[in-house]
Amino acid sequence: MKDVIKPHSRLLTKQWMILSTISLLILIAGGIIQFLVTLNPRVTIYAASRIIWPIAFSVIVLLWIIAGPLLWLWIRNLAYYVDDERITIHKGFLTKVQQNIPYRAITDFMLHRSLYDRWLGIASLRVQTAGQSNMQATHGYEGNMAGLTDWEPLVETLRAKVKALHGGGIVSAGKDVPAETIPLNLMVEKILHELRAIRKTLEK
Repeated sequence: MKDVIKPHSRLLTKQWMILSTISLLILIAGGIIQFLVTLNPRVTIYAASRIIWPIAFSVIVLLWIIAGPLLWLWIRNLAYYVDDERITIHKGFLTKVQQNIPYRAITDFMLHRSLYDRWLGIASLRVQTAGQSNMQATHGYEGNMAGLTDWEPLVETLRAKVKALHGGGIVSAGKDVPAETIPLNLMVEKILHELRAIRKTLEK
């Protein structure tokens, strides 16, 4: 049985809020630049405004024209599938990506709620695995299920599926778990994860 979960429309609202925040920062930056430029007595406020504000407003308009439709298409094509063996994340609109995360590889789930998320009543569920790539290891998770509203039952369901597959609890990186409770493939992935972490530390 496969459950299909679509991100809530509030996720798009969150992206509009982020774009609005960026637009506001651009205007603030324009005001600061104008103030600094007009410290020079040879530059008038009028002369500075004629250059700074057309550029600032052009950047804001281009930002909304380009990013707005792209974000809408991205969220429209975003979907999460939960079945008995894996989580599948479908994303992308020009290039379609199907990301499969088997339960046997999952080590933990991390609930993330930014300031915008808390305002809108949504959350992102980040899926951590033992065999993350170097790029995935930098941000701490392999899959991200954003725009969730009813996340608590989902987390409990996913934890139960992982627990049933592992024969115990979710295996979290950094926690000691009896070796006999870990499937061989998960043990190998956990070892690889630890080796990558050691290598990353040595490189620093």
